[in-house]
Amino acid sequence: MGPNKKSEKLARLVSVQRHMERMAESDLSNTARQRDEVSASMHMVMDAIGSLDPVHRLFAQNYAERFDRLANMEKQLAGIQQAQEAKVVRERVKGDRLEENRREARLDEDREADDNAIYDMVDMRYATPASSKLQE
Repeated sequence: MGPNKKSEKLARLVSVQRHMERMAESDLSNTARQRDEVSASMHMVMDAIGSLDPVHRLFAQNYAERFDRLANMEKQLAGIQQAQEAKVVRERVKGDRLEENRREARLDEDREADDNAIYDMVDMRYATPASSKLQE
């Protein structure tokens, strides 16, 4: 069955949250890779536009349109990357907060266990057996 203690439940939530954080980081790295590819394509198109080769001059209009599309795609990817960076930060903060709550719950559970152990020792030391009361 599932975990019984609060700290165990929070530990599981921390694990899930860290996984969510890794997924967000993966999405961010994919977007960064796509931006790099678009940037490389933009540089290639600019080189072709600036080339003195007569073949490239025939396609200058096509290159300009392609460059415009790549520039728009780069702007979109920049916005997406910004949103994903914010998401990574949010997921990391959530995980850190859960981890802190888990530590506090674990300390509370340890303190409670220590208190119960002391109460048990006190009860064993000063408790009178029921049979001794009957003999009086």
